[in-house]
Amino acid sequence: MEHTLKRIHVQAYLCSAAMPPQEQMQRLEQFLREKYREETSLVWKETPELTSGFRIEVGTAVYHWNLEELYDWSFEAHKKQLEETLLQAARKEGAVLPLLKNALEEWKPRQEFEEIGVVLSVGDEIAEVSGRSGTLFGDILELEAGSGGWALELKSDRIGCVLFGDDREIAVGSIVKRTGRAAGIPVGEAFLGRIVDALGSPIDGKGEIRAEGFMPVETPAPGIIDRQPVNTPMETGLLAIDAMFPIGRGQRELIIGDRQTGKTAIALDTILNQKGKNVVCIYVAIGQKASSVAGLVETLREHGAMEYCVVLSASASDPDPLQYIAPYAGCAMGEYFMNKGRDVLIVYDDLSKHAIAYRAISLLLERSPGREAYPGDVFYLHSRLLERSAHLSEARGGGSMTALPIVETQEGDVSAYIPTNIISITDGQIFLESDLFFAGQRPAVNVGLSVSRVGGDAQTKAMKKAAGTIRLELAQYRELDETTKRQLDYGQGLMRLLRQRQHSPQSQHEQVIALTAALHHVMQNIPVSQIEEFRRELVKEMEQREPALCRELDREGILTDERQEAILQRAKEFLARWLSDRNAEGGV
Repeated sequence: MEHTLKRIHVQAYLCSAAMPPQEQMQRLEQFLREKYREETSLVWKETPELTSGFRIEVGTAVYHWNLEELYDWSFEAHKKQLEETLLQAARKEGAVLPLLKNALEEWKPRQEFEEIGVVLSVGDEIAEVSGRSGTLFGDILELEAGSGGWALELKSDRIGCVLFGDDREIAVGSIVKRTGRAAGIPVGEAFLGRIVDALGSPIDGKGEIRAEGFMPVETPAPGIIDRQPVNTPMETGLLAIDAMFPIGRGQRELIIGDRQTGKTAIALDTILNQKGKNVVCIYVAIGQKASSVAGLVETLREHGAMEYCVVLSASASDPDPLQYIAPYAGCAMGEYFMNKGRDVLIVYDDLSKHAIAYRAISLLLERSPGREAYPGDVFYLHSRLLERSAHLSEARGGGSMTALPIVETQEGDVSAYIPTNIISITDGQIFLESDLFFAGQRPAVNVGLSVSRVGGDAQTKAMKKAAGTIRLELAQYRELDETTKRQLDYGQGLMRLLRQRQHSPQSQHEQVIALTAALHHVMQNIPVSQIEEFRRELVKEMEQREPALCRELDREGILTDERQEAILQRAKEFLARWLSDRNAEGGV
């Protein structure tokens, strides 16, 4: 049985206020035949609003006519071209008037060619658009109502487009134009200290932000040749993490646990600890309550941290497409600083809600659901985001971007789909346990389930030496029974030492002094309830009596045997005085 392909008939309309001469119609028909190499017909359509010039609307006619391309020789099109040329000239560096004069001298009107589609259906922040095959995945589409859309589903006869604005303003049959641009976000130093939405627009009421560039939200991750080993600490200021699960610059460390176990608190304290360390911090809020984000921003301001931070918020009230694009936009902003040789810390809070937003979009785009109703490419959703964190080679400027993704579990179930995916992508995880949190152990870090795959490479020599056996000691403490009271008391003292108030990051010398004293049993006979008081006063004693030693630990990050012996000697002398004072007061 023979099959014949049906030829597509190209139908074009010449729109103008007056009927053009026959010779001009023939020349235009010849132009269309050479352009499309198909059977073509050109029909004049009276358009009174085109007082000067004309335009050609081109579509295909098989079962019905679809507008797909537009050639515009009208006055309005040339005026728009001139406006865009002058605007681009004004954005360039240098004297404005000479640039504008040069742009005017070199400008020549050209025919305006645009790929055109039509909205076939719209609803739930999704529009289906008829369009030509030239549209690429990730292209930005411009709708007639002025709203922007993102092409995320390419089918043989239509395009699935997610919308960034209100879909109630878009009508079926309205025109859609392909811009040829990928989704991007404005970037620059002026964004530091500001709060923006997922598209980079300010939402803090402080006016416009002057951008220095434009970064695509989706870029390939740096290759192996462009990276260097992760070997520089990104200190959190939290003793439980810096001692046992150190984070390096360029690492991806997952913070995972049930809701209300202190996940955001760890990320926030890590941001506060970067003050004065020339680290740019980006906090990406995905699906959070606006009041929660406002409270976090207020905390950053109170501690003087907003000056080196950017807060990018796609709150729970924002459309799913904005929640979907938010982490990629934040990552692009971080890459801008990383490519300039800066160190960046980025927090994704949280990727559970990001995956839920993507699931909603995918189901509306009619993608088949899989495990837990997520589409099959949900692993790629987060891997292509987190792989962009890196410590760049010196040839690339030596910048770094450290990622702290946050994932929420349900009753500690780390075997769920999204947690297992992200655990396999990241370089370790900090697991927060509800029982520890409610028992007052904060941060509620589970020592057995938490891990850093970078390990000691991300610690200073002083911290590595001071914290050498703490994980072994805590593991023994967890395994021993109640009959070994001394070891239990010792382990309880270590656990209490790791308990830390929120918004109270500790410097390097504070952490080294506390660990050295604790792991050499200086605090063995101190009641658990008084461990924190003893640690605080011991550090104050050392800062007063050994200021040079404290400065050297912070500056050099090396704990020599002589420095360790000096710390122990001072700690034992202070312990004797401290116990004597408490005995005199009847407190011990």
